[in-house]
Amino acid sequence: MGRIFVVELEGRSYRCKFCRTHLALADDLISRTFHCRRGKAYLFTNAVNTTTGPPEERMMLSGLHTVADIFCCCCGQILGWKYESAHEKSQKYKEGKFVLERGSIVDDIDFSTEFYIDSHASMSDSEDA
Repeated sequence: MGRIFVVELEGRSYRCKFCRTHLALADDLISRTFHCRRGKAYLFTNAVNTTTGPPEERMMLSGLHTVADIFCCCCGQILGWKYESAHEKSQKYKEGKFVLERGSIVDDIDFSTEFYIDSHASMSDSEDA
């Protein structure tokens, strides 16, 4: 097994929800109108820090496509799929593009607005000092 080299992206990016690995730049976002079995999905021109499964023919809402599932290279979670080829002329623009499922990614803005919860015991007004 080899060493995993992780690409760190500069600028606003989307990350793996499970391990926070950088996946795609916000500047590479093409569309927010895609859907998957589990909800919304985003189409990107490029994605990094992923591994690709075997290509397979899959019937989508927009027709038959050859796609390959993509996984986070660090934690192995399924993130979405890559369009390898489209069989209909009107869908050729998707070839080589990546779909990341919204439920599997977080935006840097989502990531930076998470808040810290203090789990240490503290006194409340009803406790004696």
